[in-house]
Amino acid sequence: MRILVIEDETKVGCFIKRALEEESYAVDLCEDGAKGLEMALGTSYDTIVVDLMLPSLSGLDILRAVRRERIQTPILILTAQSQVDQRVKGLDAGADDYLTKPFAIDELLARIRALLRRGATDSPGVLQIDDLVLNPATREVTRGGQRIDLTLKEYALLEYLMRHGGRVLTRPMISEHVWNQDFDTFTNVIDVYVNYLRNKIDRGRTKKLIHTIRGSGYMLKAD
Repeated sequence: MRILVIEDETKVGCFIKRALEEESYAVDLCEDGAKGLEMALGTSYDTIVVDLMLPSLSGLDILRAVRRERIQTPILILTAQSQVDQRVKGLDAGADDYLTKPFAIDELLARIRALLRRGATDSPGVLQIDDLVLNPATREVTRGGQRIDLTLKEYALLEYLMRHGGRVLTRPMISEHVWNQDFDTFTNVIDVYVNYLRNKIDRGRTKKLIHTIRGSGYMLKAD
């Protein structure tokens, strides 16, 4: 999952970025409002975290501009305790949730998980394709009722595939959303990790769920 954080307080922004990356999210951090809006409009994100008080362009202006473009990415706004009117304006303008500063990082992570579940088109909570089940809240993965242990990066890759089940995901798309970097045609890291997942999810089973779409990328589907 790829998240954009727009926060001009360097320490706060870096703290959020580090905490999210430890949870295996791909994170872009921006400290300027105008640049943040450019990134929000130009890149596909799964969630956006934006401070209301920013240089060059306020978080409220960013929020309004994003919604004008009919981008429905879940947005969490960060506000100071005293900014009650700004929180109300933010929610009215299309924000999905807010968090007041100072905040506990565990609460921020929980709210982001809730927004990601809410933003999933096929399921508001547990993700399931055939007998493969992924619970974003607990990060537990099972197939046929048997628990599957995954590394953080394997989990991030599987969650991305499942949230877009039945859709072809190209290597550049996977690289951007799971590794947070432009796709390098000279590396096979994505193919290696897909193979790791296949060994844990499909190996020894008659029905294969992870499919290679030759010349395009990968797809997770039941048939």
